[in-house]
Parts: sequence; structure tokens; C-alpha cells
Amino acid sequence: MTITYDDFTRVDIRVGTIRVAEPYPEARHPAYKLTIDFGPEIGIKRSSAQITVHYTLDSLVGRQVAAVVNFPPKQIGRFMSEVLVLGFPDADGAVVLIGPSLGIPDGGRLF
Repeated sequence: MTITYDDFTRVDIRVGTIRVAEPYPEARHPAYKLTIDFGPEIGIKRSSAQITVHYTLDSLVGRQVAAVVNFPPKQIGRFMSEVLVLGFPDADGAVVLIGPSLGIPDGGRLF
């Protein structure tokens, strides 16, 4: 299936910096709760992410990640996830996060 450029632009993918990473022991699958700063236009958003295989809580704080910011919030257990943090599966299916190779201002939009 192909999409148009207009289809692509409807998905708002931004870069943000993880400010807080917390354990989420109540999750059905191992996950962390993330607080991400997307700059002044988007602000601070929270996400639940199943990224415990390759990342420790300490290694996440200060890391820039890409996320879809225009999906509706999703209830995940007792936690409301506001954005979808993006990654690719490694050979075993564990998530490897997507982020810029150089630091950029929080809130930068993917194009």
C-alpha cells in the first residue's frame, strides 16, 4: 500500500528529551514511564515504553527520542500514555529507540 505525502504529514513526529524515567512495575510487560520535554509548542508529555531490554532508567534521562505526538492519549493500566515513543526491533524483537544523531531543539518535527 502506498500513501501520499499529505498522509505522511498528518503523523506529527517530534523529537523530545527524556527528563524523567521511572519503573512501571504494574505493567503487564516490562516497561518504564517516561516524562519527555517536547519544547514550548508541545510541552511535557508522558509515555509508557517497553524498552527495558536495552535501556536502564539512568541511561534514558537526557536522551533525545522521536515520538508521535498527535495520537489520542491511551490508558495503559493505571497510566495515561500521551505520546508513542518510536523504535525498531532488534534481531530478538527488543525495542531500539529512534533519536537524532546530533542534539537538536526539543519539538523539532520530522520531515
